Amino acid sequence: MTATQLLLVRHGTTDANVQVPYILQGSSIDLPLNDNGRRQAQLVAQFLADHPVKHVYSSPLQRAFETAAAIAERHSLNVTQVAEITECHVGVWEGKDWGTIAREDPEAYRLFHDDPETTPYLGGESYSDVLRRAWPAFERLLHQHAGETIVVVAHNIVNRVLCAHLMRLELREAKGLAQGNCCVNIIEHAAGKSTLVTMNSVFHLRG
Repeated sequence: MTATQLLLVRHGTTDANVQVPYILQGSSIDLPLNDNGRRQAQLVAQFLADHPVKHVYSSPLQRAFETAAAIAERHSLNVTQVAEITECHVGVWEGKDWGTIAREDPEAYRLFHDDPETTPYLGGESYSDVLRRAWPAFERLLHQHAGETIVVVAHNIVNRVLCAHLMRLELREAKGLAQGNCCVNIIEHAAGKSTLVTMNSVFHLRG
């Protein structure tokens, strides 16, 4: 039986991603792509244009949906939104940079960075919370589209957590996994097993 291929993409850049210092957008700051993000979306769309993509899914947030729409257009497809793969809820730290967070909430900052698997963003979700929310949606899509190639556009933390899970890492290690804007991760599912084949591929962004 042909393996199912899920191409997991992170959205392109927004102004929040590139400001210095960058701020946490989380699941409520819903910015569109900036000019560079739109350029990245077109580059990843071009890269995936020759792949036999049958369906395109995205988080409901603008930055993910716009990226997914650029990919879907190359295949004359519509984008289906999946609420469960929206970005992590970062609680009261939304809109703040890490330096500010460390000054205002030093103990919560330390606890989170020591173990984000079980310690949530202050007032938000932990990495375990994100996995419990998002992984069933990915499993559903893999089984729903057996033997096909699909694209899913999600977010930094969602992608990190999923990749860590597939590599059987402790989720606290997920924070060290790179997920560049508009990177591509390749997940294959066959014989009841899901395998992370490629992680954080960004070669296509070099033009």
